[in-house]
Amino acid sequence: MPISSQRSLRAALATLFVPLALGAAMLPDAALAAPAAKTAAKDGTTKPNAAFDTWAERFANDWVRMNPQLASSTQYFSGAEQAALDRQLTPQTPAQRKKMVALAKTGVARLDKFLAGPLDETQKISASVMRWSLTNVIANEPFEDYNFVFSQFGGPQVGLVNYMTQTHPMRTAADVDSWLARLEQVGTRMDEALARARSATERKMIPPRFILERAQFQVDTFLKPAAAQNVLVASLEKRSAELKDLAPEARTAAIARATRIVEEKIRPAYVRVQGFMAELHPKTNDTAGISRLQGGLKAYDRAIANFTSTTLTADEIHAIGLREVARLEAEMDKHLRALGFKDGDIESRMKALDATFQPKGDEDPRPAILAKYKEMVKDAQARSESLFNLKPRAPVDVLREPPLTEASAAAHYSLPAPDGSRPGVFWVPLRGPTFNMIRMRSLSYHEAVPGHHFQLAIQQELSGIPKYRSQRIFSGGSAHSEGWALYTERLAVEQGWYANDVPGLLGALGSELFRARRLVVDTGLHTKGWTRQQAVDYGINVEEVDRYVVWPGQATAYMIGMLRILELREKAKTELGPKFSLPGFHDMVLGAGSVPLDVLGQLVDGWIAKEKAKA
Repeated sequence: MPISSQRSLRAALATLFVPLALGAAMLPDAALAAPAAKTAAKDGTTKPNAAFDTWAERFANDWVRMNPQLASSTQYFSGAEQAALDRQLTPQTPAQRKKMVALAKTGVARLDKFLAGPLDETQKISASVMRWSLTNVIANEPFEDYNFVFSQFGGPQVGLVNYMTQTHPMRTAADVDSWLARLEQVGTRMDEALARARSATERKMIPPRFILERAQFQVDTFLKPAAAQNVLVASLEKRSAELKDLAPEARTAAIARATRIVEEKIRPAYVRVQGFMAELHPKTNDTAGISRLQGGLKAYDRAIANFTSTTLTADEIHAIGLREVARLEAEMDKHLRALGFKDGDIESRMKALDATFQPKGDEDPRPAILAKYKEMVKDAQARSESLFNLKPRAPVDVLREPPLTEASAAAHYSLPAPDGSRPGVFWVPLRGPTFNMIRMRSLSYHEAVPGHHFQLAIQQELSGIPKYRSQRIFSGGSAHSEGWALYTERLAVEQGWYANDVPGLLGALGSELFRARRLVVDTGLHTKGWTRQQAVDYGINVEEVDRYVVWPGQATAYMIGMLRILELREKAKTELGPKFSLPGFHDMVLGAGSVPLDVLGQLVDGWIAKEKAKA
């Protein structure tokens, strides 16, 4: 059912001081795009369309084959086909991009025909998710060069290294051989990215100076050690040591070959990138927003549509952010005053509070902090038992962010390997010398349990949806996934997990305030001429600001997604009354996997109808 446009943005903003426990801050319904509204027809008697399943599976297979790195991270195939893909790195050429867009257009055209005919409920959702994903691939393509190729987050100078050291499977001696085959291609992929960066530069697509300097630092760091001590060789040494079917002499030979490849092919490619960056540096300035580029405002409109899966404008998102900042700061002020922190703005008082929890003594506090994170995740698993029927089978670990990326990384989660060879991982940067101690719990809930680990590991394990959805080949985007993770932070507050822990509660409220400020800062940077320093002064640390600069719009997904999930939950509570089950609601949201927000609304409507119909 299409979502009706019954509330204006003004009505949404009237909910400025909705009590935290209710969490019913609304998004305007008109903001929710409904490209697949006709899929919501309620026809419980419709039988599965076998032709759709056959086509969708074949199309998804073709899509994954285009991206061998995705094939490996998901272990999507088996046997000889998977083994062959495990030996390839995905090309980074214009021709590859054109092939992906052409295939996406073919997919959308075919999906439109299927959506016009009979599909059962699961197929309608699958078709809607596929269409939304492919439509975004097509719509995003003209704007891909608006992001710096060698950004400090997704650039190949770190992305390829992280993939080779963390994601490539290392289970048997055969995996070592495929790893070496891929290693041979790293230099080529770097050169392909370099060609793309030069092309973008010729069209005045130049990053801000401070972003270029972050990438330069990463390239310089990679090149500092000799080949034998390079991070790639060191990773092979460590990961291959545990392989039982790898003979000692074969391991020695593999390490020697890796060293030669790094010395002869990879380091020279990095040196070429290093030279390009040095050439580019004098051409840069410190203007932060994407609007500095010709057509940048259109690129930003596309980015927020992609990341929020809504039609909200930048001005509307900015206003929602200001509303949420005011609400949360008022709530935090009360708790800070109760602890005796009465002077100064919210940010200065929070820093003063956090300072009282900083590690004491001369020893490196990082091992103890990491151990504390692990304890928090374990505690969250126990607390989640009564709130979720659906829980992941895969374990989750907490690891420190690798040195190459720690200087600019944010905490994040990586999926477990589908075959069980790798757990889900909550990656924590521990830069120091100070640490964000009072927000440790909310960060654990967001990235691990019951946030991303519950959401993404469960999706990977689901058996009632097609593999291309469980493996997130096609998904609902950031608003659903990041919205869920932020929702679980709010859930912990609502469920009293911070009882007798006011500093921890303030940390949680501060984390949500951080996401609200993101709405203001991201839109401010990219559409209102904000400087990097203005964003920092608004309460966002410089590493985060730099993330928003190279990833326009992504930071808006969290709060927008959470508000929509809360709104749908309140709708279900109101309509179901005593029939409402919080675990049941969570199972419904997680059990469908990642879907766009409009499809999530349709799913909730269907769930409400089914619950009402129960005796």
